[in-house]
Amino acid sequence: MKTTLLIIASMFSISACGGGSTAATTPTPPVVVTPPVVVTPPPVTPAVPSGGIPAGWKQVWADEFDKDGLPDASKWDYDTERNKAGWFNNEKQYYSRDRLENARVANGKLIITALKEALTGAADYGGQSYTSSRMLTRGKASWTYGFFEIRAKFSCGLGTWPAIWMLGTKGVWPDDGEIDIMEHVGKNKGQILGSAYSAAYNWNVGTGNTKQTTVNDACDAFHNYQLRWDENQLNIGVDDKYYFQFVNPKDGDYRKWPFLNPQFLILNLAIGGDLGGPVDDSIFPAQMEVEYVRVYQQ
Repeated sequence: MKTTLLIIASMFSISACGGGSTAATTPTPPVVVTPPVVVTPPPVTPAVPSGGIPAGWKQVWADEFDKDGLPDASKWDYDTERNKAGWFNNEKQYYSRDRLENARVANGKLIITALKEALTGAADYGGQSYTSSRMLTRGKASWTYGFFEIRAKFSCGLGTWPAIWMLGTKGVWPDDGEIDIMEHVGKNKGQILGSAYSAAYNWNVGTGNTKQTTVNDACDAFHNYQLRWDENQLNIGVDDKYYFQFVNPKDGDYRKWPFLNPQFLILNLAIGGDLGGPVDDSIFPAQMEVEYVRVYQQ
């Protein structure tokens, strides 16, 4: 009996001295922190500003064309660079230099005249059957941002292609930008075109950025062709009413927005070409008249 009691006591002792609890421990699940969802609002297209000279902006450059004779050489040069090789867009004119027959100031106006003639004796003659003028402020004046107003009227003969426009001073097209304040072609009387081109947006790659408006008497009366340009957008209009808006995406992509650098102004009357189309030789002389060019800046 003593032996039995010892065995029972020994068994009890082993059970009582076991290595801890046999109950299972449930692990604590990790805390998962979900980051807040950040919603980026779509870019806001800036409002189109009201037309006319912006309040508080000051005139910084102008030509009132108040002195008869050749255009003011301190303000204007002539582009004749492609006469020999042929002009872009298959245009048919020869652009002359310092020639009253093609560009003169008279009666308070600049008059650019296109004629049916061939200047075969000119050293840079390229076989053209028409003469005209392409005047520009390159090397004389250029601007980054501003309000530009050009008061003008045009001949509407078939084949005429007058233009008021700007190019970047860096000199690479279309990378450095082109702004067309006004284009008109005689085959579409009264249809005025405004455009802005860059490396990303141009007609060569099928992304040309052009809008149009109608000015029924563009060939019979003077109108104010206008550009407002700042760091946010370009706006092109006629008589204080904008019909074209091109917004700066502000993503740092120069291909989309090269319009943070200076541009110079061009006035020309082209003949024929890809946009001008067939030419009616009975329309000559054809003219582009400009009463003034005025530039304002903040």
